[in-house]
Amino acid sequence: MAVRVTAAEVKAIMDGCTVLDDTVDVFIISANLTVTKMLGTDTTIGDTLLKEIERWFTAHMIASTIDRTTVTEKIGDVSVKYTGEFGKKLEATPYGQMVLQIDTSGKMAKLGKKAASIIAVTSFE
Repeated sequence: MAVRVTAAEVKAIMDGCTVLDDTVDVFIISANLTVTKMLGTDTTIGDTLLKEIERWFTAHMIASTIDRTTVTEKIGDVSVKYTGEFGKKLEATPYGQMVLQIDTSGKMAKLGKKAASIIAVTSFE
């Protein structure tokens, strides 16, 4: 498995990211596996765009877990409000929103959604 991005490339788009490179590498592996499964066989997406999707998806994963960014902070009676909402999938972080923007296939938007199926009953006899 050859990953497409480096920890330095991911951290370059994450303002103030303090996560260590070896930790970023763990997220890169997860992002690589997901992007490859979702988009790797799509011939309409070139290698350059796959790399960018992997980079922004890695940043999304990090921002959703261990390096969350804040919207508001307060000192007296300590209060912190983080960006994003759980359950919003890729829309929860600016990095995930970028994935949605640059994925020309629209396949990453389906990530985590359940497939629907319809079964027709031909007879009740």
